[in-house]
Amino acid sequence: MPKTIFEQAVSGNRRSLAKLLTAVENGEVSHDLLGLSTRAVDGSVIGVTGAPGVGKSCLIERLLSTWTSNGLKVAVIAVDPSSPLTGGALLGDRVRMESADNNPNVFVRSFATRNQPGGMPNAVVLAADVMRQCGYDIVLIETVGAGQSEIRVVSVADRIVLVEAPLRGDEVQAEKAGVMELADMIVVNKSDLDGSERAAANIMSALELTSNPTPVLLTSAKNSVGIEDLATLLRTLPAKSGAELARARERLLTAWDNALLSREDINEVLDGLAGSENSAQEWVDKNLRW
Repeated sequence: MPKTIFEQAVSGNRRSLAKLLTAVENGEVSHDLLGLSTRAVDGSVIGVTGAPGVGKSCLIERLLSTWTSNGLKVAVIAVDPSSPLTGGALLGDRVRMESADNNPNVFVRSFATRNQPGGMPNAVVLAADVMRQCGYDIVLIETVGAGQSEIRVVSVADRIVLVEAPLRGDEVQAEKAGVMELADMIVVNKSDLDGSERAAANIMSALELTSNPTPVLLTSAKNSVGIEDLATLLRTLPAKSGAELARARERLLTAWDNALLSREDINEVLDGLAGSENSAQEWVDKNLRW
């Protein structure tokens, strides 16, 4: 059945694609089951990250309009945080991008983090590969926006765009969190506000301390300033050299976390830890062998 739905999705059936992505999120399908090989890293899967309020969703909507007007098909995976107690998610980005989803060349899907480490659900890897196989030229992954320490997105995306905004007072703090060092491009959005050029200058000054410069671009999603340039650059943006080891590390951690959290006895393990039967370190020392 999943294989049939996959074939229907590849043929352009959006309802089948939606059903397939639900199965992906629920862990009911895999690359092997769908007959998918590992996707080549070609720059078509782009992660968009940044703190809340910097305008990631608005920026993405502008990019969708620009790319689709040029005949491209674009898919968006909007990652939303899950409640640590109920496991539910608001899926707010899906609501905010409803108008974009009315475009036949755009497909927007929300994924809940399900409290997986790094704010990036493991299912996103397969979801992005499925969307590319279904004919979408670009897949954008918007992170939960819970802070700039979320670098796990580098394990999924070919390119990383860090979105900043002026007047936040902590532009340079991104460097300490590690995202700035891994980002392939930094976008200072809301350039219509005072302080945007100063924010860009501060970021460029911080980048000068590294031996691996990163392009910095000023945009305004509100006024559509710099959007055309951004859309063009993202189609030809080279991978940042020197970040290969960090990306490989995050891919390994993602695979490791997935294997651990997929254990059949994971609930019993967590119940034991919650009941203070032993510490997490004691469990690791006892159960994991290298």
